[in-house]
Amino acid sequence: EVQVDELQRLLAGMEKEHRSLLQKMKEGEAELARLRSVEGDKLAEQDRSAQLEKEVAMLREKIHHLDDMLKSQQRKVRQMIEQLQNSKTVIQAKDAMIQELKERVAYLEAENLEMHDRIEHLIEKQVSRGGHSSRARSKSEYVSSKRLTGPKPLPLIRVVET
Repeated sequence: EVQVDELQRLLAGMEKEHRSLLQKMKEGEAELARLRSVEGDKLAEQDRSAQLEKEVAMLREKIHHLDDMLKSQQRKVRQMIEQLQNSKTVIQAKDAMIQELKERVAYLEAENLEMHDRIEHLIEKQVSRGGHSSRARSKSEYVSSKRLTGPKPLPLIRVVET
């Protein structure tokens, strides 16, 4: 009986130890599962981090490319503005030259008209001295007036026989 009691006590101790070891094994498996999960999360985070780093690098490259394009376009716009300003300056200079030439043409036309009137007057004077025409002339016949139209009004030119 003593041996049976001893065996039962040993058997109870073994069962208790068995339960304790089962409990420790379950705790170890749970810890291992948790560590695997944490490690899996770390791997997933590392993968996600690597993916994000690639995206950031790609975006930086795109931004750099867009900056280059923007600078190029700004340079082109500045060149176009300079060309436009230069063209305006050239056009203004040519307009001023055209205006000056128009004024000179108007002046020369007025001089030409005045000389024409003088020649006409001298011819009439010579013809009247020759006796071809004996009729009396009024003062208005000797006055030649003409106003020329142009960019600005020209002075009235009169030729009067004295």
